[in-house]
Amino acid sequence: MPTPTTLLKAQMQPISWDDQGQVSETGEAIAVQFNPESLKVAYANKSAGGDQRGGSAVQFVGSGTTKLTLDLWFDVTAAAPDRPADDADDVRRLTEKVVNFIKPEPSDEADKFVPPGMRFLWGTFLFEGVVESINESLEFFSEAGKPLRAKLGLSIASQDIQFVFGAQSADGVNAGPATPGARPVASAREGDSVQQAAAREGRQDDWQSIADNNDIDNPRALSPGQPLDMSN
Repeated sequence: MPTPTTLLKAQMQPISWDDQGQVSETGEAIAVQFNPESLKVAYANKSAGGDQRGGSAVQFVGSGTTKLTLDLWFDVTAAAPDRPADDADDVRRLTEKVVNFIKPEPSDEADKFVPPGMRFLWGTFLFEGVVESINESLEFFSEAGKPLRAKLGLSIASQDIQFVFGAQSADGVNAGPATPGARPVASAREGDSVQQAAAREGRQDDWQSIADNNDIDNPRALSPGQPLDMSN
C-alpha cells in the first residue's frame, strides 16, 4: 500500500537583513491554516523619462522590484485539535499572527521604526521581502458577534528582482533557502557586464563563477533587467 503523505503547508518566517544583505531568522515560522489557491508574482523595472515632448527614451534608474500577492483563509470552525482554546472563538486570534508582520519595530537608528521582513516558503517557492499591505475580510459571525472566518490579502514587496528557489527535504517538509542566507537575484542594468553587476554586490572577484552559475555565454553583454543569481 502507498505510504500516506502529509500535506505540505506554506510558512511565513520572520527575518531581518544585515548591512551586507545577509538574511537571518528572527522568530518562529508560522504555518498557514489553508494553503493559498494561487500566488501572483509581479516584476518591474524602475524607470524614468519617456514622457517629454518628442518621446524621449525611457531611462532605467534602479535594479527593479518584485511583488508577491496572495490570499489566505482562516477559519476557527475547521477541526484543529492542537489549536489553543483561546483561539477557538475568534478568527482574529489567528490572523493577528500574520498582521504582526506589518507592525513597525524599533531599528538600530534612533527614533526609527521599520516593519519586519518575511520569508514566504512553500515547497520550492521562496520569497523574501517586507509586507506592504494586508486586507482583512471578516465573515461568518457567531451569535455573539465574533468573526469565525477571515480572508487576508497579502502584498509582499522586495527592492530587487527576486527569483530564488527554496529547498524541500525528503519527507516533504519546508527546509528553507537552498543556500543559507541566500540573497535576492540581482538585476542587470543597461550596458552591464557580469563583472559590473557582481561589483555592485561586492563580489567583483567572483564574476566568473557567477557567470557559470547563471549559464551566461557572453558575460560582457547582458540584457537590461536580466536576473542574476548571486547566492552562490
